[in-house]
Amino acid sequence: LYEDLHCYVRDRLIAYYGDAATPVDGRIPAHLLGNMWSQSWNNVFDLVAPYPDAPSVDPTARLKAQNYDHIRMVRLGEKFFTSLGFDPLPDTFWERSLFTQPADREVVCHASAWHMDFGQDIRLKMCIRPTYEDLVTIHHELGHSYYQRAYSHLPVLYQSGAHDGFHEAIGDAIALSMTPAYLKSIGLAETASTDHAATINTQMQLALDKIAFLPFAKLMDNWRWGVFSGDIGPDEYNSAWWRLRRAYQGIEPPVARTEDHFDPGAKYHIPGNTPYVRYFLSFILQFQFHKALCEAAGWEGPLHECSIYGSKEAGAKLNAMLMMGQSRPWREALHALTGTKEMDAGALLEYFAPLSRWLEQENQGRQCGWSP
Repeated sequence: LYEDLHCYVRDRLIAYYGDAATPVDGRIPAHLLGNMWSQSWNNVFDLVAPYPDAPSVDPTARLKAQNYDHIRMVRLGEKFFTSLGFDPLPDTFWERSLFTQPADREVVCHASAWHMDFGQDIRLKMCIRPTYEDLVTIHHELGHSYYQRAYSHLPVLYQSGAHDGFHEAIGDAIALSMTPAYLKSIGLAETASTDHAATINTQMQLALDKIAFLPFAKLMDNWRWGVFSGDIGPDEYNSAWWRLRRAYQGIEPPVARTEDHFDPGAKYHIPGNTPYVRYFLSFILQFQFHKALCEAAGWEGPLHECSIYGSKEAGAKLNAMLMMGQSRPWREALHALTGTKEMDAGALLEYFAPLSRWLEQENQGRQCGWSP
């Protein structure tokens, strides 16, 4: 699926930029993908949209037109969780969280969820803007908060996700239920249309984020582990980084890079020593969780059209897993929600099946792939 996405995006970038986008051995020049690390390609959606004249799938304009502020944005996220049967967030959450950039000092606006006392003191730190991107981020962070709250009854040593990927996947799995039908029901979409053009546009926008991210997320820890094991020495920190990026992502640096540069350090998680495989796993698990929750909700249609909003049955199944925290092996926690003990990308492929079929047809006659 990534190779098909890469092939299509590369062709569209060449059509737009001409010689500046000429690939090297099939690899895309990294600076054309709209993101400093080429980890997400959604900023080039306007250049690669399958059906440019179809209605917009981004409700940002409606959020602004309806004067959504930071509180209303978070309340909307909370409402999704309460529709599943979870309790409202505690008063202390609203009193102690940081939702906007303070006027009197600089703060790090990178969104994060905090569990302050191993009890009910959960907080959000985020500088919220009225955009769809921030609305999705709020759901992601509230996934952390509701997980933290669910396992707060456990001894401190068990107060964590079943593994790191679980914690990152919960809120994103909820966000997958923000379908056009759901957004229309809350006044943030003009239509609940599931016609072909709208579906492919929506899936393309999501794939530019979630599918484009997968090889980057994997190579991040390939590089880190290589450094820690000694397989990647200080004399090849940068060249090893680009070897992995060429092999996994099929991208090329825009200018020559040498060992005088340290491109891995441009990504916070490298100097911050933050493991990254958790994000790779979460991008697999969120679709596996979504499918299991849709089944619990009794959904019988295409997976990409499912929203579990309002399903107490799905909420009960999710909460049963969240309450386990890290008190049981992760395979048991996964089984409690999905009925299997194996992580599996099958649900991801099922979700993106319409886009996958469209890309295969669109790429006919193109020379796809790249040389590592």
